Amino acid sequence: MLMPPLGWIAGENMLNLIAGFDHRMAFALLLLIGCKMIYEATKPEHFERVKPLTIHMLLALSIATSIDALAVGLSFALLNISIAPPIIIIGTITFTLSLVGAFLGDKLQPSARAKSKF
Repeated sequence: MLMPPLGWIAGENMLNLIAGFDHRMAFALLLLIGCKMIYEATKPEHFERVKPLTIHMLLALSIATSIDALAVGLSFALLNISIAPPIIIIGTITFTLSLVGAFLGDKLQPSARAKSKF
């Protein structure tokens, strides 16, 4: 939820520098994000044994998965779109899905562990 506002602030501060080509830049950023999402959805998955999560790995993953949100926030600034509604929507959906995931993970843990042979 913090990355879109950070991108939006960066975009607002850079607006004077890139005012001549900001719409093309916003289009390119959103196109890049869309292409990355399509690639990730269609690439073949290689199943490997899952490594235990460490705090360093969790922090790196959280930043890596939020880079696209930073680009979206930057695009909103370049397109002169208010950041408040997207922040509220992103925060609400992220919180709700995280809560549901934690609840389901807690409830399904014994059966998942038995099936995964860990």
